[in-house]
Amino acid sequence: MTTTSFEFPGRWVEGAGLVLGPILMLGGVLLRVDFDGFFPEQLAAFAASPGRMTASYSAFVAGDVLLWPAVMGVVRRVWPTQMRWALWGGVLVLSGLFARVFHAGINHLAFQVVDVQGVEAAQKVIAGSYGAFHVFHSLSGAIFFGWIVLAVGAWRAGVLGVARAVALASMSALPIGVLKGTGPMSIVATLGLCSALVPLGVRILRDGPPPRWWAYPLTLGVGAVAVFLGMAG
Repeated sequence: MTTTSFEFPGRWVEGAGLVLGPILMLGGVLLRVDFDGFFPEQLAAFAASPGRMTASYSAFVAGDVLLWPAVMGVVRRVWPTQMRWALWGGVLVLSGLFARVFHAGINHLAFQVVDVQGVEAAQKVIAGSYGAFHVFHSLSGAIFFGWIVLAVGAWRAGVLGVARAVALASMSALPIGVLKGTGPMSIVATLGLCSALVPLGVRILRDGPPPRWWAYPLTLGVGAVAVFLGMAG
């Protein structure tokens, strides 16, 4: 029986996630930097600037989703010499990313309530349900410890130097929850994420042959079809 080696998700997906994920999260944070960070003001900001707030929250959650291949890329490079750090860091961070996507769904629904019933109704809904139990809320703590564990593993494995490992660990300070605005630590954390992962992503993308010419239009076409199908419900 022949055994073949398969590295999932592959160099291009990992590299793209390492570059685009942090940049999108930073962009999302900066787009709402001038609004107060608590949910009543975030909902009022959406009513006043729906385009900007939609772009902000969309960029943030898109970056969050792109971090899963980024984290996989870091884990695969830490694994050969620091298996336990790679395992637990990866599991904890990926679990926390799921929690952020869950919160993004609540954010989206809250913004639709603003559109349909107004700001005051949306504020009452969120205030009345804030802190309600859901299984994904239990994952919020995972991402706090996960970034620190993964950063230590990356440093011990020589994947990141001390400064960039500390920058990666600073992501543990990024607030998690429903309708979180931008505070000083949000900017510090996402800037740290960019400085830690973007150079690694660029190096990975350069370390090998480029994709075939048809991969670019195919990717754009598949993305356009996915957007269309999603809008169609």
